[in-house]
Amino acid sequence: MAAKGSHSHVKLEAEIERCRAEGLWGRLRLLAEQLLPPPARPPRKAKAARGAQDSEDHGSMLLAEVLLEECLKENFAKLKDSIPLTEKNEPKLGEAKQYLTNILSRGKLRPKYMTEAILILGKLHYVEGCYRDAISMYARAGIDDLSTKDEPLYMLRLITEAFVIKGMSLERSTNSIASRARLCEREEEVMACFERACVVAQVYLQELEKTLNNTHSRSIKGSNVTYSEFELSYFLEAALQSAYVTHLKKGNIVKGMRSLREILRTVETKATQTFKMVREWEMGSEDCYWSPLSDPLPEFVNKEYQSYVSNLLCRKPELYTEENVYCPQDNVEEALLLLLISESMANRDAVISRAPDQQDDRAVSLQDASAVYDLLSITLGRRGQYVMLSECLERAMKFAFDEFHFWYQLALSMVACGKSAYAVSVLKECAKLRPADPTVPLLAAKVCIGSLHWVSK
Repeated sequence: MAAKGSHSHVKLEAEIERCRAEGLWGRLRLLAEQLLPPPARPPRKAKAARGAQDSEDHGSMLLAEVLLEECLKENFAKLKDSIPLTEKNEPKLGEAKQYLTNILSRGKLRPKYMTEAILILGKLHYVEGCYRDAISMYARAGIDDLSTKDEPLYMLRLITEAFVIKGMSLERSTNSIASRARLCEREEEVMACFERACVVAQVYLQELEKTLNNTHSRSIKGSNVTYSEFELSYFLEAALQSAYVTHLKKGNIVKGMRSLREILRTVETKATQTFKMVREWEMGSEDCYWSPLSDPLPEFVNKEYQSYVSNLLCRKPELYTEENVYCPQDNVEEALLLLLISESMANRDAVISRAPDQQDDRAVSLQDASAVYDLLSITLGRRGQYVMLSECLERAMKFAFDEFHFWYQLALSMVACGKSAYAVSVLKECAKLRPADPTVPLLAAKVCIGSLHWVSK
């Protein structure tokens, strides 16, 4: 019987770890409630009471995490706009805070779970707008000394969130610093947090994909999530982009692009596909502003790049290391490579359904694709590669229904590469979309007279 009970406990712990790693908060709530005592229970002996209290506190901590995550999901827009949440308006937040403060005041949890409770409370303080309290919690947890070696997946997520939240909290606390030297130290500390968060986030996402793929291949019952359904949370996305965004905001373009290159070099996961596509065309747009074959500004190049990623983290994300990989030779080639990758992803993931319930998704998909094709037009135009541009724009036609911009770009590329007859046909479609625009028939007439000698048309 004892062996059976022990096996059941191990199975429960494994299921709890899985749910915390995969973000299955509804399922985790049910598991957490199993650890909580029934409303009425008989008195226990001292040793049994201590074990029961530990189990109860563990269940309370899990329930607090569930409540906090549900609250964050419901208030995603406020979180994105850095609007603090209040206990008055968010009962789940107050309930989660009560659970965590009670656990920490009792101090009965095992050290491992106590650290987790502190990390969760630090996250709660941040969303409340109490940035100093969040920093204090992370100092208490000693996150700078935490190792990712042999840690379960959910712990990688907690460490990722801890570093990025500490960095954002420090950013929002710089107004009180008068000394310039102290301000520089604070900025370095912020960058250290962001870079560490980025590394751990990528390790977490890569390991999570492996786990979910293995689970899916074995067809384990109860595995109700696939990696394609896993979405990046606000803090995970912030962890991936905060380092390079901070560099770019401060004008450190070379450092920002180096940081972004490191992210793009890591082995891609399904959860980061959309994120990487947007980052690729952003980086491509930055590259378009550099003169071809020119070196970056000397004040950026002469400074040795300082990495703040601690050796304590141990685990590093996997990189693409295949032989014979194409390496761009200048900024325009790099921009072109990134934009062609982005174009492939945008074309593959385009929402072509015109169903009313998919209208918003289609609008977002079209906006992303339009940005990619506009940048491709600039880059390929600079190189005079109009044939390649026309081929790219032809691929965009599958989701360009009633979109004048795409049709007109295709027509211009056809004119530029000498496909005049095809250009006239496309311009006729443009004229149908904008019958009041005189430039379209005038351009068609110019092509007919000049290139095709179709005077009658």
